[in-house]
Amino acid sequence: MIRCEQLTKYFGSVRAVTDVSFGVGEGEVAALLGPNGAGKSTVMRLLTGYVSPTSGRALVGGVDVAEQPVTARRQIGYLPEQVSLYPELTVRRYLAFVGEVKGLPGRLRRDAVAQVIECCGLGEVADRHNGKLSKGYRQRVGLAQALLGDPAVLVLDEPTVGLDPVQAVEMRALLRTLAGRTVLLSTHNLAEASALCSRVIILSHGGVVAEDTAERLGRRLEGAGRLVARIDGPPDAVAQALAALPGVVGVERGAADGQSGVSFVVLASDPEPVQRRLAAAIVAGGWTLLEVRAKPPTLEDLFVRLVGSGT
Repeated sequence: MIRCEQLTKYFGSVRAVTDVSFGVGEGEVAALLGPNGAGKSTVMRLLTGYVSPTSGRALVGGVDVAEQPVTARRQIGYLPEQVSLYPELTVRRYLAFVGEVKGLPGRLRRDAVAQVIECCGLGEVADRHNGKLSKGYRQRVGLAQALLGDPAVLVLDEPTVGLDPVQAVEMRALLRTLAGRTVLLSTHNLAEASALCSRVIILSHGGVVAEDTAERLGRRLEGAGRLVARIDGPPDAVAQALAALPGVVGVERGAADGQSGVSFVVLASDPEPVQRRLAAAIVAGGWTLLEVRAKPPTLEDLFVRLVGSGT
């Protein structure tokens, strides 16, 4: 349903994305994953026809978006990162306006608006002005307008950005109800990508560094993983010593939990030898290793390896 073929986009002399190629099959939910500035929003705008590529092609349902933008957009429901709502309109009137713009006739439009209001949990605010809605409800309205017209493809740019934890959980639950549609959502939230998506495309510096199912990407981490260590010693000096060990990809301070010592999460390319080196380094520093244990690799580990290393 979605196909990007060597998409490249320059804004003046600034290269936003380069040779981006990936596909999302019919009924598949895929995540476009990457840090801020990786090019996620640019890819979304290329796919929805809001900007034209410098080179390459974006296709939706076999239609070239740049060559036939009107035909392509009929298949797409788009939730931009920044949802622009008319603050003076009620939710119901705004959605009716969007339905009219999308060409839905009167009775069908009224039924469609009622359906997306129910689907997105907007019943209690349907007659409230958009300008008086919380961020969470504004995102729901944004999703509702994307769903109007029953598009085959949904393109959702950071659907949980700016939401508080409760609102984000509610939005993810709502997104799970979209099963059966072809969905491409961008996010920098690894947990969100793991929970919602079967396919993951990882962007870094405007290019694709990995694309596959979450399961197959996980296999690329065989032999890799994380060590959780609790150490009694000066935190900064310990962190520096751990980061210098061969085979260590990254070091993070763990959350404070009231126990003695300081907790560290060590991302290792091969945990077994790193664990031995870690123990030796702690002894050499004159500190005390209170605990060390291995954790299985996650999508986050792959993300750090690919994006952090710049490969």
